[in-house]
Amino acid sequence: MTFRLGLTGSIGMGKSTTAGFFRDEAVPVWDADAAVHRLYAPDGGAVAQIAQLCPQAVGSAGVSRETLKAAILADPALLARIEAVVHPLVAADRASFAAAQKADLIVFDIPLLFEKGGEAEFDATLLVTAPATVQRARVLARPGMTEDQFRLLLDRQMPDASKRARATHIVETLEPEQTRAYIRALIRHIRGLQHA
Repeated sequence: MTFRLGLTGSIGMGKSTTAGFFRDEAVPVWDADAAVHRLYAPDGGAVAQIAQLCPQAVGSAGVSRETLKAAILADPALLARIEAVVHPLVAADRASFAAAQKADLIVFDIPLLFEKGGEAEFDATLLVTAPATVQRARVLARPGMTEDQFRLLLDRQMPDASKRARATHIVETLEPEQTRAYIRALIRHIRGLQHA
């Protein structure tokens, strides 16, 4: 029986680093953002349908996420139409990844897990978190990031306190080695549950 762990956390909380710690322990990790990148690539499964909805966002390099974001800002109703195309394709990508694994534990890295109500699909969830001041500093240190963009991103995400209330497990990502130790302990815990 494969244990399915949903990994989530708001921007700047350390989710990508934490996913890397699972990979370091040879745990397969499916990445929702990477799946979208594959779907938006020149030969990706979402390109033709997005070209019909938003032709200016599609070119020789596939779907331009920046152009698509600008189009959605100009026409907020476009988001639901894009999601109606992309979400089933992402779900199919996730299912094929899971079916191909022989592991006792699979991690599913999904940024908007709680926002989209997806936690019921998993045996447990792990929230990656950090104090708001740390989150802000990390995000604003990213190239091209502005205070306004940061606020817009935060507005799309559920408050951290609400995520904490819903998560099965929580890890604070202040010190990388402490986070790594927590991930190793969590993997042992999950495997212990499976063999109990």
